[in-house]
Amino acid sequence: MTLRNIFLVARREFAQVVALKSFWLTLLLIPVALAIGPLLGDSLDDEEPTRVVVIDRAGGSAAAALAARFAFEQDRHALQALSRYVRRHKLERADPQAPWAKHDRWYTPADVMAFRAAGGLDAALARIERAKRADIPEFDRPAADYEIVAASGTLATAEGDALASQARRLVQASKEAPKAERADLVLLIGAGYPADPTVRVWAGDQPRASFVAGVQEVLTADLRHRMLVDSGLSPRQALAVQSAAPAIAVTTPPPGGGAREALLVRSIVPLALAYILMMGLMLSGSWMLQGAIEERSKKLLESVLACITPEELMYGKLLGALGIGLSMLTAWLGAAAVVAFATQGAIADVIRPALAPVTSPGAIVTLIYFFAMGYIAISIVFVAIGALADSMSEAQGYLMPVILAILLPVTFLIQAILAGNSGPLVQVLTWVPIWTPFTVLARLGTGISALEVIGAAVVLAAFVALEMILLARLFRQSLLAQGQKPGLKVLIERLRPVAN
Repeated sequence: MTLRNIFLVARREFAQVVALKSFWLTLLLIPVALAIGPLLGDSLDDEEPTRVVVIDRAGGSAAAALAARFAFEQDRHALQALSRYVRRHKLERADPQAPWAKHDRWYTPADVMAFRAAGGLDAALARIERAKRADIPEFDRPAADYEIVAASGTLATAEGDALASQARRLVQASKEAPKAERADLVLLIGAGYPADPTVRVWAGDQPRASFVAGVQEVLTADLRHRMLVDSGLSPRQALAVQSAAPAIAVTTPPPGGGAREALLVRSIVPLALAYILMMGLMLSGSWMLQGAIEERSKKLLESVLACITPEELMYGKLLGALGIGLSMLTAWLGAAAVVAFATQGAIADVIRPALAPVTSPGAIVTLIYFFAMGYIAISIVFVAIGALADSMSEAQGYLMPVILAILLPVTFLIQAILAGNSGPLVQVLTWVPIWTPFTVLARLGTGISALEVIGAAVVLAAFVALEMILLARLFRQSLLAQGQKPGLKVLIERLRPVAN
């Protein structure tokens, strides 16, 4: 057995796959997704606020209170988002006394009123613009959650069935209808309010819990205010009682620094690597099988085996498959690195910390080892199938159980990692060799001890060595057995050592 023959086979296998159009389409898939993903995400975002039509038959004060409440919530949301933006980019110097420059707090109505009195979001952004560097991305204005409008036309005066019919027509209208002719919610405050505090809501879909809770809170406060006034307090005293609330100081980590948020960010690249390994194996396995079947069907094996040994052919095929996998990994990781360091804003803010778990020397060695050994371990199975099958349909019959056996546990593994779970399932998959590469790669973001990495590496190496021994026996005895479909007994016989 000579290395020259092995490299010749590997080069041929690599060139054969690289010549396929499907290989280049697959290679470009991830970079294209990285490029258009943010744009597509922006286009899919539904930023149109929920349109709420309010019919207030009780004098209008309740409708005004609802509009004021949702406007307040929108301003507080904008203030919180601006505070996170300022903290992320260290822009407090723009106005140290502004509410958005004071982060460890739950913003009170007084904070929101101060924010409004200072000119609101537009004035704050103007001050920030004068202080921020050119490389800092623009603030992404949060979209309004609700648009509160008063009923108009016949809806404002309709009663009974006519009212219900018009309300249902509004909430069932399509998005293409003019805004005045559609609504997401229609809310009726009856003429008997507050003696009859029932509030009717028509909705085209299940209303948000935040909306129902907001309406209930506003109208509850309104009812209590009326009761306090009726009990003898002045309106100002009643308002003071209603407005009394503690000032809550909330200490939070900087953006991206929370335990759950940091876990998700750090798991992006490791999970992507596990997914790339899985996807690359499925694709290259299909290409390898296609090449092996063509060799058998075109009677090329006899000519090849006249020049090299079965072992040289086997090792060359495995080396070629590994070269294909590493080339895809290099291209995809390179594209991710370019996006991370050539872009600004939220995308780069996520990608850069996401690369942290795989940039240390130990992580790089771990990544390369488990990716390469995982590729070899699964490719051995594909090479064995190629040696047994005479047609692509027959190969697919062997391949489907193998793919399901790999895909299903890895799917559960990814879900467990995203949930922050490192329980029995993850521990078992770490030590079962066929799933070890995926599990170790996926756990690089959540944390895996050096002892576990070394132990899993040893187990995987022993498994691959055993696979190599068994595959060599199967490969030698199956290559030229064309037209014979081995049963389990024959297959076991081929895996036994050949007597000298």
